[in-house]
Amino acid sequence: MSKKDRSGFTLLEILIVIAIIAIVLALVYATVDPFARFKAARDARRWSDAENLLNAIKVNQVDNSGHYISAIESLPAATVFMIGTSTSACDSQNANCLIDPASSTACVDLSQLISSGYIGALPVSPRGNGTWNASLSGYTLQKNANGSMIVRACENEGAQPVSLTR
Repeated sequence: MSKKDRSGFTLLEILIVIAIIAIVLALVYATVDPFARFKAARDARRWSDAENLLNAIKVNQVDNSGHYISAIESLPAATVFMIGTSTSACDSQNANCLIDPASSTACVDLSQLISSGYIGALPVSPRGNGTWNASLSGYTLQKNANGSMIVRACENEGAQPVSLTR
């Protein structure tokens, strides 16, 4: 049987087709709404930050025989506070918050969790519509009458608001 009589593809031909398909798929993947992936990544970070804050608060509470740090102990129940180092303008970003801080002085400074080693740094929400920094983090804290805590992200870019309770 001669080479002309054989049918089928050579290994080189198959590899070229696979390479072309891979390139086309990469181009399609890159062009399919990258903004949606950025939004999802920012929301994932917000969920992670809220989880880390609640974990730090609760582990600290357990280590201190059920007592919160002084900044949280003194908070009135059912009031929403912006997490940050500011002492005024705590509600200046209310237009960007799903659940608004109660007043211009409704900030809570959780830096004691850093100095105690419960969290490396207080998180700052990734920039969406609001301008967030260490003084106004983009995360809120609410202490309920039963002692549970709610940490929320002011913004979300997905279907579900970022809110965790423990």
